Amino acid sequence: MKRIFLKSKLHGLTVTEAKIDYEGSLCLDESLIQAAGLLPFEKVHVFNVSTGERFSTYLIKGESGSGVCGVYGAAAHKAKPGHKLIVVAYALLDEAEVEFYSPRVVIVTPENKVGEIR
Repeated sequence: MKRIFLKSKLHGLTVTEAKIDYEGSLCLDESLIQAAGLLPFEKVHVFNVSTGERFSTYLIKGESGSGVCGVYGAAAHKAKPGHKLIVVAYALLDEAEVEFYSPRVVIVTPENKVGEIR
């Protein structure tokens, strides 16, 4: 049997831009993507702490060190600059993997920099 577990979490992101007329979806600073062990185009779930909105989308890579957290296309209806977000990804694990598994949690600073990795 396989089970779904938290793989990665970016906690405390601040939206820096939202553009409806833009191709793409969720653009994050490359250093944040790497710190969370995620990849460009990977599916993620986004929880808007400011509004309670939730949506799923995919990642696009932003410039490393830029602090960008851009919400684009239709997703821009769900978040605006200044909103606080949590971004998560999940993994499908076999029963044998569960005992030794732990997710990667990245606490993000107000400037969208890596603050702490747990």
